[in-house]
Amino acid sequence: MIQGPELPLLNNWQNFYMVMGTAAATLTGLMFVVTTLIAGIESHVTTLNAGVSAFNTPTVVHFCAVLLLAAALSAPWQAFSSIGLLVGLWGLVGVFYLIIVMRRMQRVPHYQNTLEDWLWYMALPLLAYLALIVAAIALTANPASALYVISAAMVTLLFLSIRNAWDLVTFLAIERSRPESTSEQRHGGSSSPRKRKPK
Repeated sequence: MIQGPELPLLNNWQNFYMVMGTAAATLTGLMFVVTTLIAGIESHVTTLNAGVSAFNTPTVVHFCAVLLLAAALSAPWQAFSSIGLLVGLWGLVGVFYLIIVMRRMQRVPHYQNTLEDWLWYMALPLLAYLALIVAAIALTANPASALYVISAAMVTLLFLSIRNAWDLVTFLAIERSRPESTSEQRHGGSSSPRKRKPK
């Protein structure tokens, strides 16, 4: 059990962590729908794999980040310093992962990323992971405020992932309903193929 003032402070957040963890775990199932939709799209393998790495996989990672944080913060820690170490480490992992994602986004063939893509798939997640690092540093000195920052980062990751998953599902559903356009491009029927997001 947690000793001292940490116990009631963390206990006050348990319902929040339960809701966030349950939501993240449940919504991860939505990405299985995305994968099913991808399987029905005719596309070049290289383009398809690049799109999955740049857009689909990061969304699953953000859902898992929320789930991990909810589980970790629900554990019976002995001190906030241990929690801060874990939260800070996960924030750093998220930042480094987004650097990799940024390179993947730039390398998706036949697609020019828009400002909207950079905002939802890069900038907002980066802010959330940076917030986790800041909260981890402040957790020992000011745990009450730091827990609010962590909760804000979790909510941000959850909601932007919901938005991104919806964006992916909508795009892929439309692509599946237009096999004739893909067929024309594959057989040279279109002299100027459109640049579409190959997620």
